[in-house]
Amino acid sequence: MNNHANDAPPTLRDVAAAAGVSLATADRVVNGRPGVSAKTARKVHEAVQRLAFRPLAAAAELARSRSWRFAVVLPGGGNRFMMDIADNVRAQADWLRARRIGVEIVETDVFDADRLAAELAALPGRFDAVALVALDHPRIRAAIDDLVEAGMAVVTLVSDAPSSRRQHYVGIDNIAAGRTAGSLVGRFLGPPRGNERGAVGIVTGAGSLRDHAERRFGFGQVLAEEYPQLIRLTPVEGRDDPDRNRELVRRMLADTPNLVAIYNTGEGSVGIGEALAEAGLARRILCVGHELTPATRRMLLDGTFAALVAQDPGHEARSMVRVLHALVAGQEIVAAQEHIRVQVILRDNLP
Repeated sequence: MNNHANDAPPTLRDVAAAAGVSLATADRVVNGRPGVSAKTARKVHEAVQRLAFRPLAAAAELARSRSWRFAVVLPGGGNRFMMDIADNVRAQADWLRARRIGVEIVETDVFDADRLAAELAALPGRFDAVALVALDHPRIRAAIDDLVEAGMAVVTLVSDAPSSRRQHYVGIDNIAAGRTAGSLVGRFLGPPRGNERGAVGIVTGAGSLRDHAERRFGFGQVLAEEYPQLIRLTPVEGRDDPDRNRELVRRMLADTPNLVAIYNTGEGSVGIGEALAEAGLARRILCVGHELTPATRRMLLDGTFAALVAQDPGHEARSMVRVLHALVAGQEIVAAQEHIRVQVILRDNLP
């Protein structure tokens, strides 16, 4: 029996509430779109029968009232590039409002699998979709799969977890980015003098962040294939923190008299520059890093860094919300529009 208040016909929101799922998930089930588990779909169908819901009668109401909530899970701790992504998401307020989309930025320690998994576990029921900087870790892959099982749309951002059930990745080809960095290092250094073999230090965020791992892989490929005279040191992990990176590079300089270059796969480049300046080696050791921020801009201009391999945070933020909206609304994703390019930025072409 339908006990809906005042005998008004039940809405899709009533069905979603009765089934314990988001409005977007109920909409996908009722309209026969993919992306919902059999278990969740069964709950929605049971709620439809219980409430005597009539989809065609509710279609006009749904078109007027449909709204969504998106979560964007980003690293906290002052990562300037991630702050730029957050700023670019907020800059789309008018676009989001016109589509009845609310967005919440959630900052957490993405290097900590337990903490990130706990943040993700708290999202179902509060949000229809989530974009996250993913740690490629079994707990995070399982957490992503749980979100999809609960009917949420999930997109990975900047760093992927491809073996999870996430529906889309927004970001650059990080192996290509690492190869680009390797080519820059090799070409800037030029051919060796005689039998000299120089050492190349690698500063990375964390081994379990897939974007950093893929960059290291691509970087190593190029050095091994084309510049065998360059010796790659064991990567050191600074968690994108300038203070940690400063200490790591201090030790690297003390332990490696033949150091000729440093490649930073992530954030925290300012710490590397400070360590080199303290040792009087700024502009004498070649540095290549990632992402254009106020700090890396200054270091390009003063010669501390020779080049940056970058991605556009504005494009990524816009692509992310477009893809999430397409997923929850059952629309097509335009692959060419969402392709994020690898950019090389020198002092000579600073935007």
